[in-house]
Amino acid sequence: MAAPRRGWLCAQSWLLLVICAIVPGVPSVRAEDGYALWLRYAPVSAAAARETLSRLGPPELLGASSSVTDMAQAELARGLSAMLGVSGKGVVLARADRLAGSDIALAAPLAGLPEGAYRIVTRRDGRLTVIARDDSGLLYGSFALLRGIAGGDWLTEGRRLTEIDMMSVPILPLRMIDHWDNPDGFVERGYAGRSIFDWWLLPDHLDPRLIDYARANASIGINAVVVNNVNASPLMLTPRYLVKLARLADAWRPFGIRLFLSARFSAPRDIGGLATADPLDPAVRRWWKDKADEIYAAIPDFGGFLVKANSEGQPGPQDYGRTHADGANMLAQALGKRGTVIWRAFVYASSAETDRVKLAYDEFKPLDGKFAPNVLLQVKNGPLDFQPREPFHPLFGAMPKTRMMLEAQITKEYLGFATHLAFLGPLWKEVLDADTGHGKGARLTVAETLAKGGMAGVANIGADRNWTGGHFDQANWYAFGRLAWNPALPSHRIAREWAAQTFSPNPAFLGPVTAMMEESRQAVVDYMTPLGLAHQMGTGHHYGPAPWVSDLARPEWNPVYYNRADASGVGFERTAKGSDALAQYAPTVAAQWADPATMDEAYLLWFHHVPWGYRTRSGRTLWAELVARYDRGAAAVDRISVQWTALAPYVDSERFGAVADFLRIQQREARWWRDASIAYFGSVCGCALPPGVRPPAHPLDWYRALRFPDAPGNP
Repeated sequence: MAAPRRGWLCAQSWLLLVICAIVPGVPSVRAEDGYALWLRYAPVSAAAARETLSRLGPPELLGASSSVTDMAQAELARGLSAMLGVSGKGVVLARADRLAGSDIALAAPLAGLPEGAYRIVTRRDGRLTVIARDDSGLLYGSFALLRGIAGGDWLTEGRRLTEIDMMSVPILPLRMIDHWDNPDGFVERGYAGRSIFDWWLLPDHLDPRLIDYARANASIGINAVVVNNVNASPLMLTPRYLVKLARLADAWRPFGIRLFLSARFSAPRDIGGLATADPLDPAVRRWWKDKADEIYAAIPDFGGFLVKANSEGQPGPQDYGRTHADGANMLAQALGKRGTVIWRAFVYASSAETDRVKLAYDEFKPLDGKFAPNVLLQVKNGPLDFQPREPFHPLFGAMPKTRMMLEAQITKEYLGFATHLAFLGPLWKEVLDADTGHGKGARLTVAETLAKGGMAGVANIGADRNWTGGHFDQANWYAFGRLAWNPALPSHRIAREWAAQTFSPNPAFLGPVTAMMEESRQAVVDYMTPLGLAHQMGTGHHYGPAPWVSDLARPEWNPVYYNRADASGVGFERTAKGSDALAQYAPTVAAQWADPATMDEAYLLWFHHVPWGYRTRSGRTLWAELVARYDRGAAAVDRISVQWTALAPYVDSERFGAVADFLRIQQREARWWRDASIAYFGSVCGCALPPGVRPPAHPLDWYRALRFPDAPGNP
């Protein structure tokens, strides 16, 4: 039987108020607005842990203090006081080089591990200890300790806190958030309000929100932030902005976060007074070297530059007949060993004859081995553009002499904005776990190709009180950080971790909510782009269905370019019979997608133009299967909404109501996607609806006439 709603009960007596404060899974009387994210540190019932830590004395730091260790101690005090009422007592933070006697052996497993690795274990005197070889490891270990307590994992079944022995190692060295924020406060593809950076008030006023932002990033292992849009303004490189950036870098340094900038490639011409930005011009190279020196004088640990060049109208080295390597290496030389150039591989040219998904591979594969050692090539998870589902990008594994970063989009530009519940852990796991086929006899996953690079996530963070617009969009920020730390983590474990800390560790809540989250992304795929369809969204704003659009200036901007629907069938032929994009993958991988009869049908229409009457593995025709997938997606959202309603007893009323409202929006828009798509594809193929299928609510012309000039995130 479901637990009763607790909010009104807790108002009845002081006794019930106390119960509501200490029993896990029972929400407090006070409504929550989501600002605290997964760092709520709600009180937990763990008398044994409280007694043990209190008995072991005050917190202790073994090693010289620093701004980073100060933050670690402050976070422990904050979290342990809130959850257990012990103010950090009983926990030791120990630099490995300060351990003595038999305790030295406790640090032995950390030898040779990357920066940030930590171990949480009990010393011989019974004190719970976070051990690391560097200060950042002590900070990450402190957050991990608090995460284990808040999630309930370490205080169950009579397990004592001081029996914990665990170690964690960051697998990827660079774990970065990319903001698409502009100096004027607008966020490109931002669905959570305006930018959190108020450049007008900096450096004199630093919004305390930026400190909480840094805490949240540090708690999941993020160690780098790009603060401005890849469609970069040259203003960010001017002296007036450098003092603002320095104030921000100083504030984030205690959280182990290095500041990066998106740099406009034409800056020497735009703000430097030069007539050219040619990367081989000596004056241009000198300008960038002087600019780098100026930045490092203000920010000694400046991370480096992120560059979008010769893409979607942005300037770049090809403007001067140079290669991407020429441009990247010029900037790399200016930074030297001090920093890193991150060069985006998102490029495409306007050509009706060339398949857009082939273009990045065609431009960058010949440049393997030609980039400087401090250059990272940042490649989107798929070869198109952050779609609900794409195969992994063929550049992963194909450039063994180039350091790679995976670029993911945390903000859901193509997955229903901030209003649709779509947990992206499963999407990113599909990519990270994919075998590239370049392993020379063994598996070589996408994650393994990132070992010398990292992951970057396009931020979904804005000025909304709950940071991300939708409460469940916080989970995507969280999941990105956890997977950037360790790509091997299971998606369901990350979902459970986040939900336990953000809402309730009660098992009766965690089981259903984790299942909802794990199901949600596939639901979006089904009602938007089933069976490998892609880029069927509206023009510009990418809001809502528009598979019929065919009149845009560039062919690859049109949804019809991707669905290729006609009377004979639907789908983009990417085998040798068509664009041959399949040949960009390693032979063993290409073979998996070559035959429609044997391949994973999730990618069927991505690689093949298939007749409407083709029999899918379900036994249905392609047309009937497409309709069934649209129906399945809409039904899944209905089911998720019902599941959420049943979880009301475990969530405060404010956040429960906000999520319920967004799910109602998602239900309506999932039906809109389903109906408009069926109406269009049915009109193209001339197919009757399968027996028993509900017809679209409106004629096709009704859907085609809809306009959304005010859609959020529209540039």
